[in-house]
Amino acid sequence: MSINLKFCSGVGSVTGANFLLTLSDGTKTTKILVDCGLIQGEKVAQAENREEFGYVASEIDMLFITHAHLDHVGRIPKLVKEGFNGKIYSTPETMALAALILEDAVGLLEKEAKNEGVLPLYEIQDMRKAFTLWQTISYHSETSFPEGFSIYLRDAGHILGSAMIQFTYENKKIVFTGDLGNTPTPLLKDTEAITGADYVIMESVYGDRNHEPKDERRKKLELAIKASIDRQGTLVIPAFSLERTQVILYELNKLVETKVIPNIPVYVDSPLATKITDIYKGSTALFNERAQGEIRGGDDIFNFPHLSFTVSGDASRSIDHAKSPKIIIAGSGMSVGGRVLHHEELYLPDPKNTILLVGYQTLGSVGRHLLDGAKKVSIHGKEIKVRAKIETILGYSSHKDSDHLLEFAATAQDTAKRIFVAMGEPKASLFLAQKIRDNLGLDALYPERNVDYELK
Repeated sequence: MSINLKFCSGVGSVTGANFLLTLSDGTKTTKILVDCGLIQGEKVAQAENREEFGYVASEIDMLFITHAHLDHVGRIPKLVKEGFNGKIYSTPETMALAALILEDAVGLLEKEAKNEGVLPLYEIQDMRKAFTLWQTISYHSETSFPEGFSIYLRDAGHILGSAMIQFTYENKKIVFTGDLGNTPTPLLKDTEAITGADYVIMESVYGDRNHEPKDERRKKLELAIKASIDRQGTLVIPAFSLERTQVILYELNKLVETKVIPNIPVYVDSPLATKITDIYKGSTALFNERAQGEIRGGDDIFNFPHLSFTVSGDASRSIDHAKSPKIIIAGSGMSVGGRVLHHEELYLPDPKNTILLVGYQTLGSVGRHLLDGAKKVSIHGKEIKVRAKIETILGYSSHKDSDHLLEFAATAQDTAKRIFVAMGEPKASLFLAQKIRDNLGLDALYPERNVDYELK
């Protein structure tokens, strides 16, 4: 009997999660993938995504998905295109969200490919075939497979439907965390503890730094809005369509209802975010008790006066003619595509305006350049001067920070033989691995890409 683990991507980088777990009992070998995401940077999809996988797609028996973010699901259609014909498993919410995310990705990838004069990474028929292979598994239900292993899903608290996947094989428990939520979150339940794990593959996006205290995030949002109003400017919030937009709407609802901020126009300029918000509205059983209580009390937590969801291109362009002050929430969250680029191109040159960054900004993205204090950025082939105020609120990140990642790792302290620290920039992953070794006395490893690790 042997268990081998290979980090095909998702190590040395925050994006592109793709891990291969190989189980062998001496007579039969089972190849299992966990996540199959896009590697992202200055574009929606980096050229690296066109390279061959670190395995033969047709030899993969099954694929398990931790959650529906593009950097965890974005190469599934490519896997199918190259011959994968096994089963795909996730929570029901992840499947529903992934359908929207991947349909949107097809359009973005086609546009990028056309601009670069190459064929798209995959096409709509590849995406549709993937969903003929997809099945769902709920949280907290032990599911056994004929290949001799079982899985158990726990709530990761990261986005709606996000799951930690525990594999049990020959009495060994291997946990893939996916991304871990920044508990407590405004909407979702807390990240669950892991127990009895022998091996843990965990994220490290913020492995080397901490967020501001959670009770400060709404105050910082309030102050950013009020300052923008005082300047009669426009506040642009680049936000991921999935989770971040819904959290910001929830917070704005609170600020408006309690009359902490004036009632100014707020635009959610994203067809994708509009559809995802509808899924959130139908999935309130997965919200935390506080949010559920507010809904039971009659509060429409994603709605308030002067909120508009703009779907059509004409409606999006009409925002430019609306009088300031106003707030625009648009994707993508890292400014690597989507409608937010148009707004940044328009509003960055004016010092009355504010760009508010509320999430991780990957290397090479426009968002990262703004975060790092760039005076000029390139948008749509144009050099745009940065005169607008750039604000950051890390507390709205949907990822745990360094101290809370350590707290999470401690839940496996009694049993873990090794913790693999991945899904982070090298500096963050290495820092967290050392922190786990120093503080918990655990064997924590920053793994190499495409190297086989035997889980003894």
